[in-house]
Amino acid sequence: MGRRAPEHPARAAAPARPTGPPPPAGADALPGPRDRDHRTDAPLPATLRRLDDGSLALVVTPADARLLDGAGRSGTTVTVRIADGGNEDAARAALARGHRILADGPLGDAYAAFTLAGALAAEPGLALTAHTAAADTAWAAGDRAACESAIGAALATARLVSDSRRSQLGDYLRGLAALLREAPEDAIGHLRRVAACGDDAPDALHRAAAAALILGDADTACRIGLRALAVAHDRDRPDLTATALEYLAYAEMRAGRHARARAHARDGLAAARRAGHANTAAHHHAVLAMSASVEGDTADVETQAGAALATARRCGLGQTGALAEWALARSDLARGAPDAAAARLAGLVRQGHFAVRPLLLPCFAEAAALSGREPDSRTAVEELRRWAASGLDPAAGAQLARVEALTAAPGTAPEAVDARFRRAISLHPNGAGDFERARSQLHYGKWLRRRRRPLLARAVLRDALHGFERCGAVLWADQARQELRATGGPSGAEPGALAALTPQQLRIARLVATGATNREVARSLSLSVRTVDHHLRNVFAALGVRSRVELARLVAETP
Repeated sequence: MGRRAPEHPARAAAPARPTGPPPPAGADALPGPRDRDHRTDAPLPATLRRLDDGSLALVVTPADARLLDGAGRSGTTVTVRIADGGNEDAARAALARGHRILADGPLGDAYAAFTLAGALAAEPGLALTAHTAAADTAWAAGDRAACESAIGAALATARLVSDSRRSQLGDYLRGLAALLREAPEDAIGHLRRVAACGDDAPDALHRAAAAALILGDADTACRIGLRALAVAHDRDRPDLTATALEYLAYAEMRAGRHARARAHARDGLAAARRAGHANTAAHHHAVLAMSASVEGDTADVETQAGAALATARRCGLGQTGALAEWALARSDLARGAPDAAAARLAGLVRQGHFAVRPLLLPCFAEAAALSGREPDSRTAVEELRRWAASGLDPAAGAQLARVEALTAAPGTAPEAVDARFRRAISLHPNGAGDFERARSQLHYGKWLRRRRRPLLARAVLRDALHGFERCGAVLWADQARQELRATGGPSGAEPGALAALTPQQLRIARLVATGATNREVARSLSLSVRTVDHHLRNVFAALGVRSRVELARLVAETP
């Protein structure tokens, strides 16, 4: 297996990462099994070695190789057994080494360590743990063949395990196997059972959160992530805290709750640094880059994405790298540079991780359409249509309708394009935040203006502007204002009014204007009450208002 990044559609469901003794000297050439049932008196000398291509080979003497060859021609069954003493300890050492590498090293090396542990382990439970870790890592890396091999080994071993892990692990592995063979209808039942986990063991909770995210059930993933976070806090484990917050941050981002995602990612980044887990820290940087790309803070996008990509490229973190590149592409779109966005995403869509690609398709289709790359946009729409039909992403239907409208062929009846835009706006999930709906409204408003329907265009563009302002999407809000000015209507707040606020201040101001208390604002944005108090004082100073009533009036007067 190469050293491509292991990452899941929504983050690889890696087991908890225990510490353990260092691997023994010469771990790459550990003593291999000895066959005590062989007809010769001497034991079979063998060494397990890692080859240049990363595979493992059992190396024997030429004489013993001839014996094995003769046994194969005669149909004799050859049994390879683990020698008494040492190999079980070596298996545990290799497993611990794999988890240590997962923290801050190349994930291709972690996969090799897990595979070695599975080969050495005689105890079925230990072998199952190792094979499952190898499957997770191969899945995350996007190596189908390696993942299928590890899943097969894990399922074979699971039959020998009688404890409670067997049921959830079996469903989890069968769900992944179904997705690998592109049969989502076979995966859904297995993954739903995994997501319904009642176990509070960290690795079980992480698998459940991953299953929920694969199913597109971000709310369930958030609930499971909170359970995992509580367990991590109870155990006072910063490594488990960082991992739980990784799932929480990603789930909130998938749900469109970008402020919460940002808050969880900041906390997770701090926990990952305390634990010394550079790879987990990189994923939190990527989520922070995604949040900044919504807000339009281009400098922060570049800073956070740069930090994520530095580790992703060094250690092979596929999803982390994809998220960081996606954030940079969304930043390109926000500043009106679809050519740059399409060029950045093209490689990820063509050769990226098979489970991350579908999530990038709406953004790529939009960028390709806006930059005149019609063949790319048509191909992306066709792939997105298949992805939406899988039922694994609740947001895909709305995004598909939007890009179908954007990529409508010349000569398409205006009524058909209008219907697709309206369908997109109606399909955006109510609980998925304002950003995606506002993007659909912005494109619809632009189309209406070009069709010389200024009154309806203004109404739609005002809705888009309000949506962007509610989620602090500054550059996107600027696009909506420019379109409003082009229709001849008022373009909303000018510099010196609400536009003078930071994205966080704008979110707080709009919530306060609805009558929310500081405590309610803090709960909504995952902030402390003290932080809200501080921001609100700055809002009052920036806007020159002296009361919440004056603030509400100013917000109400902004189109």
